[in-house]
Order: sequence, then structure tokens, then C-alpha cells
Amino acid sequence: MLPGVGVFGTGSTARVLVPLLKAEGFEVHALWGRSEEEACCLAKELGIPFHTSRSDDVLLHQDVDLVCIYIPPSMTRQIAVKALGIGKNVVCEKAATAVDSFKMVTAARYYPQLLSMMGNTLRFLPAFVAMRQLLVEGYVGEMQVCDVRVYGPSLLDQSYGWTCEELMGGGGLHTVGSTIIDLLSYLTGARAHRVHGLLRTFVQQNGLIRGIRRVTSDDFCFFQMLMGGTGSSSSGVCCTVTLNFNMPGSFVHEVMVVGSTGRLVARGTELYGQRNGSKGEELLLGDSGWVGPEVKEMPLPHLRGLSSMVKALRQSFQAHEERRSWARGPVATATTFEDGLYVQTVVEAVKRSSCSGEWECVEIMSQEPDPNHNLCEALQRNKN
Repeated sequence: MLPGVGVFGTGSTARVLVPLLKAEGFEVHALWGRSEEEACCLAKELGIPFHTSRSDDVLLHQDVDLVCIYIPPSMTRQIAVKALGIGKNVVCEKAATAVDSFKMVTAARYYPQLLSMMGNTLRFLPAFVAMRQLLVEGYVGEMQVCDVRVYGPSLLDQSYGWTCEELMGGGGLHTVGSTIIDLLSYLTGARAHRVHGLLRTFVQQNGLIRGIRRVTSDDFCFFQMLMGGTGSSSSGVCCTVTLNFNMPGSFVHEVMVVGSTGRLVARGTELYGQRNGSKGEELLLGDSGWVGPEVKEMPLPHLRGLSSMVKALRQSFQAHEERRSWARGPVATATTFEDGLYVQTVVEAVKRSSCSGEWECVEIMSQEPDPNHNLCEALQRNKN
């Protein structure tokens, strides 16, 4: 039996997610929006019976057992932790900070019987599923280099909002870079231990964002990661990632893994490979064609990945008769909250590197920092 679904958010992802859920047999019972007007408008459009701007009305809805959270990053932690505490399964987007991510990890560990996964759809894209399998089978030999390029139009909203603010989780690194960091960990089976990066905001104002308001979120980002191995060891994988969102009208999404005996390249939703000594690339997995709705705001790799993720969720819940029970198998490779904490830690290390100009270590927090740490230090100094 499939659980009833409550959706938080009225943006492009929520607009695409609801029809995909319904197509797989899920019933969407409730929708939350930041305003009654937003929620009402989308609920009518998508045929959702209940809408609200009060989060508790969705979380406490008797027919909702799975909560999908696609809202600004600064609000994600609060809703996700509360949903788990009430006994709901959770699929959500990234949080705004590593501290928020750590609180989500703590809640997920406290309720291990509940589903808690991040909505990184690229792990479910068939091209990357196939790429990972080929890497495990040794298609490229020993992995040496990963090179990623993502180019596209501006990520800013039409009006000033969280996408413009670096501190609220806006910018290419946080929005897109985080999915790439997670994807590279999924593909290589390794995590970054040192990073070096550069962030820039080339468009600080435009026709709609002007006057005293300025954009602080990055629209260009370049970073390097040393994954696997430790310290100054030459072992491990070297990764370079370039993100450029100053290219209206175009979209490039390319992930290449080079090894000792060959290479694999995912371009968009297609996978190519070439072994050393062969004359050229071979198409290993073509694009079977997208039969769903075209969404201008969502690139095809993420759209196809979202569709595959919803199918995996159906298989996971369908395996049990109880609505809240789920099977781990179909979603075993999904991004966990622990993965989300790692990704957010890397994002913050890249930001520190951009400020310092130095390589920064990736150190995942094992306990929540004391919010009064500076105050306690000051009191201790005064006492001495």
C-alpha cells in the first residue's frame, strides 16, 4: 500500500513532482505554500484537495505518511526534523548550513524506522546508474580524474528572494554544486578530504534587482577536490568542477571519469565510453526519450532523475502492506541525511577556500557546536 503524500513547496520542482507521484499511484492529499494564495493556486491547478500556509496542517494531516519538502534551504531543517518527530517519512532538499544538516542527521538516527532521504535525483538517472556499475566492473581501470562542467542560464528568481542570498542557500555552488559533490561521491565510492575553490558573483544587479539590493549568491564557481587517499598521498581521485550560470539559452551537463584503462562520459542523459587504444567513443546508453512534460526551469537530467526516484519510492513502499513501512532495496543508493551533512561540509569548505585562497580540509562535525561558544570563552577570559 502506498502512503498518502504531503508536499511542501510551490516552485518548479513541486509542480513537476506532483504529476509524477500521481502517475505512479501515490495520492497527494495536502500542499503547503508560503502564502494561502500560492498554495490555493497550485492546489487547484494540480487537483490537490487540501492546501494551507500552516506547516502543522500538513504534518498532522491524518492521510499524510510521506512528506516531500522542496522549499527554501533555510526552512528545510525545521520541517524535516518536525516531520520525523511526528512519525512521517521524509524526502527533502538540502539544508542551508552544516549545523542544520547535523540536526537532520540526529533526527534521522533517532527514528531509523522512518525513511529519511535527500532528493538528489542524479543518483537515480539511468546514465549515472550505468556509469557507477561500469566503474565498479573496472571499465576505466583505476580511477584517476573526474571532470565536471555545468553551464546554464541564471539561477535567480524573477524577484529578490533566497536565490539571491548566499547566506540563505542561494548560488550555483549550493544549488547545483551540492548535487555534483554528492554524485561524485556516489560514482567513486570516496569522499573529499581537501578542497580548493573560487566563487564569483558577476551579476550583482539586474533589471528586476536593483537600488539598495545586491545579489550575494555566486553565479560562477570553480573548485577542486582530492577524494579518497589521505594527506599528501598520491593515491585517490582528483576532481575538478566548473559551474557557470551566465549562459542564457544554453545548458551543458557533462561528467567525465578518466582511469588507467579508459574513460566514461555522461553528457546530459546519455553515457559514452572509450577504452585506451580504441579509435573512438561508443554510445553505451542512449536517451530513450522523455515522454513527460517539458519544464523550462528544470534541466532534463534532473527531470529524468526525479521521475526515476519517484518510481524507486513506489517500489520501496509497495513492498509492504502497512502505509508507513518501506523496503530499503529500491532506495538503497539514495542520498542519506549523513550524505547531506558531508555535502554541506564540502560546500562550506569550498566557500572558506574562496575567501582564504588556500586548500581547506573537509572535517565533518561529530557534535553540534555550542551556540554560546564565543560567549563562554569571553566569560572564561574575564574570570581569569
